[in-house]
Amino acid sequence: MTPEMGLVLFVLAAAVVLFVTEWLRLDVVALCVLIALLASGILTTEEALAGFSSTSVLSIAALFVVGGAVFQTGLAAMAGDRILRAAGTRPTRLLIVLTLAITVMSAFISSTGVVALMLPAVMSIAQRANIPPSKLLMPLAFSALMGGALTLIATPPNIIASEALADAGYTPFQFFSFTPIGALLALVGITYMATLGSRLLPDRRPTQIGQRMETPGELFELYRLPDGLYRLRIHPESTIIGQTLAQLHPRDPFNLTVVNVNRGGRTIHHPHADLTLALGDILIVQCSGTDVGRAAAAWSLGLMANAPIQKGDIITNEVGIAEVLLRPRSNLLDRTIAEVNFGTVYRLTVLNLYRPGASEPPDIKTTPLKFGDVLLVQGEWKDIFALKRLRHDFIVMGEPEALQTGAFLRLDKAPTVLFILVAMVLAILLNIASLTLASLAAAVALVLTGCLKMNEAYESIDWKSIVLIAGLLPMSTALVKVGLVDAVALWLTGTLGELGVPVVLAGLFLLTGIMTQLLSNTVTALLLMPLAITTAQGLGVAPQGFVMAVAVAASMAFLSPVASPVNTLVMSSGNYRFGDYARVGAPLFVIAFIITMLAVPVLFPF
Repeated sequence: MTPEMGLVLFVLAAAVVLFVTEWLRLDVVALCVLIALLASGILTTEEALAGFSSTSVLSIAALFVVGGAVFQTGLAAMAGDRILRAAGTRPTRLLIVLTLAITVMSAFISSTGVVALMLPAVMSIAQRANIPPSKLLMPLAFSALMGGALTLIATPPNIIASEALADAGYTPFQFFSFTPIGALLALVGITYMATLGSRLLPDRRPTQIGQRMETPGELFELYRLPDGLYRLRIHPESTIIGQTLAQLHPRDPFNLTVVNVNRGGRTIHHPHADLTLALGDILIVQCSGTDVGRAAAAWSLGLMANAPIQKGDIITNEVGIAEVLLRPRSNLLDRTIAEVNFGTVYRLTVLNLYRPGASEPPDIKTTPLKFGDVLLVQGEWKDIFALKRLRHDFIVMGEPEALQTGAFLRLDKAPTVLFILVAMVLAILLNIASLTLASLAAAVALVLTGCLKMNEAYESIDWKSIVLIAGLLPMSTALVKVGLVDAVALWLTGTLGELGVPVVLAGLFLLTGIMTQLLSNTVTALLLMPLAITTAQGLGVAPQGFVMAVAVAASMAFLSPVASPVNTLVMSSGNYRFGDYARVGAPLFVIAFIITMLAVPVLFPF
């Protein structure tokens, strides 16, 4: 073994330890790997940074944007609703319809996104049908993983596999190259889950049943918001025409807050302080009945008493209201809303302050905040749910209820998203455009047609995954460059090769399957795709079958709750234990192994 081989193996071993222990974030580990290989001289600067210009990385980023549009416009939610309506409440029928539909959905959009979308709905239907959630949620996760083996765009390992073939000079996989094996796996896997798998699933209900939160509409009524919100119209003689909200200082003289501004039929939610008021603007303001009358008289405004505030004025798919609980060590404690500068910092309006046990409602303007205070905030849903990231300060309540009422959704854009998604698939399928070109064009088209705003497109990309892939691609290059891939391939062909090509294929599948339980499927694919191609070349056979086996095995993360994010998502809600996954998932992994071993030689002859 050369010193270069030893160095690369050391870096790889250190990375694997960090991946398994999660002492560092996965994307940070990937960047450390990149830096180590570059600093050691194993790779040149161009080789080390090639991952950030890789077509697979660009394709995956664009597909994240497409998936984001599918969710943001409610297209995924509408599909989910139809699935549950078709499933009914009979346990076996529900299980079959649910797993079949989730498998198909996961062939086109993120499996993690599909499970996150369907989890609250499945929990609800399990409660209505008096079925333990543990009987439905693991099949939900496993069917999403099986969907990863159906199409080219279903999961990053499939894209990495196709790009690896292209980089090695072979014909890449087409859109439905995975479908025959994936369909067989789905058919047999769903049958298994509905029969033997259903018996192996634990009959266990959650130890704690989460308290249902009020929906935004219920909060509107609970806080009696119409009693504190008024419409003011700016007339020609108004003294505030041409002034900005900052110049107006509305809270100073009248304790008044401008919540929305309606201008020419367009509503400006949470208007910025620099907004200049104009003739004809209709202001939705929050204040007392006495103060709104004084403000209207002082500024020559029309008080529209015959147009009471409705839910639709402050609750839509893009904006809404939610309760936010202050944590014990929140940075907002002992400070007032004005001192915090809440509206500017968080881009939200505080409509009400509720203090449990208080004899009188506290004044929003002057009351210092305390632990346990509940703020009723109004603004764009993305800004409301952005508070979730500030775990030290806030607990955002009622997110599932808000999402079920259509938060974030642009329902009128759903047909446009469906058209662009179908066009992208057809362009790839008919070889009109490459995966990279088709996915990038689809992502741009979604922004240009207003299905997503540009900042929402950026937010829909899982940058952690992008950096992970781009940072680890150089490791594959290094393994090839120093000769380690050739050495391992030579060992495989020299040991298992004597037993026949199918035995080597089985060894690669099992190696990939074991690694994907410990590492992410993406990491496993990045490390083993070069080995699959080199091993096939050493045996003198076409590499497509070997690459396909590795890609399928990388998605078969059934054996532990940490093997895939979808497994982790359902663990708590299903009240699963670590061993439940291995007991139910091991037979499914064996099924996938048998199907792959039988189908690959037929579909991709050696």
